[in-house]
Amino acid sequence: MGLAERRKTLGYSQEKLAGLLGVDRTTVGRWESGRIEPQPPQRRGLAIALEVSLQELDALLTELRAAGQEATGQQSSDHPSAGDPDEMIRREFLRIITVSGALTALPVDEAEALTEGVLRGMPADFERMNSHLWQVYQLARSKGSVYPVIRDQLTTLNEALAASRGSSRPLLSAAADLLQMAGEVAFDGNRYTDAAASYSLAASVSKDAGTYDLWACALVRHAYVDMSEQRYRQAAQMLGAAERLAGRGDRDLSTRHWVASVQAEAYAGLGDLTACERALNQAEKVRDLTTEGTNGGWLRFDGTRLAEERGARYVQLGRLDLAEATLKTALAQTALASGQSYRRRGAVLTSLAAIGAKRRDPDQVLAYGREAVSLARASASGYVARRLQALCDEFGPLSRDHRVAELGAEIATLSTP
Repeated sequence: MGLAERRKTLGYSQEKLAGLLGVDRTTVGRWESGRIEPQPPQRRGLAIALEVSLQELDALLTELRAAGQEATGQQSSDHPSAGDPDEMIRREFLRIITVSGALTALPVDEAEALTEGVLRGMPADFERMNSHLWQVYQLARSKGSVYPVIRDQLTTLNEALAASRGSSRPLLSAAADLLQMAGEVAFDGNRYTDAAASYSLAASVSKDAGTYDLWACALVRHAYVDMSEQRYRQAAQMLGAAERLAGRGDRDLSTRHWVASVQAEAYAGLGDLTACERALNQAEKVRDLTTEGTNGGWLRFDGTRLAEERGARYVQLGRLDLAEATLKTALAQTALASGQSYRRRGAVLTSLAAIGAKRRDPDQVLAYGREAVSLARASASGYVARRLQALCDEFGPLSRDHRVAELGAEIATLSTP
């Protein structure tokens, strides 16, 4: 039985199933034809809607993939049009890599000799624009709304790189910065492939620019993609490389402390409490920095979120005794924070709901889970939606409570762009 047959057996039209999952009807049609596959977060909701296990769903998708390749001669007919935003940004990524590779091949003395006049003022302009875009990104409830501006900035930056005959390093640094922001938008929208691609490109361009802190931060962000799919060992390896790069970077920046904070999450995923706490304690040393350790853009780690990070790690490790008090302190901080982050507060609420699920306390699950769902809808944050979908896996026997079941149904319908 294929996806379409299973859907029809349950009495769903493509429109109805699409509405339940928060996707377009054409997306369901492409799934059923085997031309594309649902993203990992979408699979959980699709399995619930079709009343099959994840293993059964994977088997159906494998059959559809083979059928789709046979029907298209091993090539998908579902190519994006020339004006498709995703395809456009992919082309911009490739152009940056192509141009940057050619420019960095110039001898250093020749590049420096050509710097005067040709690049006068331009790198500083890009740096200022990127800084502004990061502020817009942080304040935006819907991170995807920043996407078109990033694409336009990439186009302008490509033109500057193509016209440059001088030292390309300042422009490459600006490109690496912008690529990390593009990756953040993709990651928040659950577009893992695009996020990983942009982080990889950011790392490559950072290497060409010789900026170790930017390079390390790109690897940290890439590690989040691995952890979102529970590949904690791979993430730990990536973070080990980031740690070594950060050690070669600017000691006045907080890069190495951010690396440690994210390493704590990987260690928690591996069930290593000792390593997790050691990494968290290393991250706490960010408070010892005597100068401004962040730039408000690609490096924003200042330690203000360590309470919620520590609490979330204790939840991962099953140490509920340590987690709840820490998370309640973090929740109070997000309520008082200027320009409150919906994504940040939603993550803390979800962690507190997870504690309730582990304690088999439906009232705690509902109190925190419902508010997190409201924030996920208000912000259209794929990150919060993804955290809530993972929460459903913790419900267990609580799913027999009709209120918890209703909450699970609401979570299943959250839109993940």
